[in-house]
Amino acid sequence: MSDLASTPAAAVTPAAAKPPIFRAASYGDIALVHARLQEAIATSPFYSDEFKAYESARLTRPYLASLIEADPHHVMIFMLKGEPSGFMISGPELGTLWLYWSYVFPDKRRSALGIQGMRAFIDHWDNGRFHKIATYTKAGNDPAAAIMARLGFKQIAVLEQHIFGEDYLLFERPLTKTVPGYDHGVAGGLRNRLRRSLRLALTR
Repeated sequence: MSDLASTPAAAVTPAAAKPPIFRAASYGDIALVHARLQEAIATSPFYSDEFKAYESARLTRPYLASLIEADPHHVMIFMLKGEPSGFMISGPELGTLWLYWSYVFPDKRRSALGIQGMRAFIDHWDNGRFHKIATYTKAGNDPAAAIMARLGFKQIAVLEQHIFGEDYLLFERPLTKTVPGYDHGVAGGLRNRLRRSLRLALTR
């Protein structure tokens, strides 16, 4: 008789499910994501000071809130051992899903989270809503270009003197669109901005 057969049924439990690698952000995550995003911008070795200043001013807490309201997965938080360990920020523009920023926290970079996170991002968004993912990479950012090539992105063009006079590379990855119509992005207007600002104030 095997050991398994002699074990009481109540003591036999299935293997523990693996914890999810990512989750959608909520308003409660915005302060953390915003702080680490500012860190990502400030410490990147690939971008000019002018571009960093522009991105820091553009990617505000209300802007992150607008992305979350459009779809919480536009601010995708990656988890490692139950802790937020990185994120990917995206948004819909003219029917295309744009990947704006991807960041793994410095103390988590010995893990495979960068590749795993990008795969999870692609798998989630290949949900019928978009034809493709598009993103820019600064010319010379070879590590990012290598990861994207590994995950099915294709370099479409070299955009010369494209952002503040510097060259950027345009990468795209096809998705399978099946849902009719196009995502028109975040809700604008003064009323929506005021509502988001009030909600942010209440979550601090």
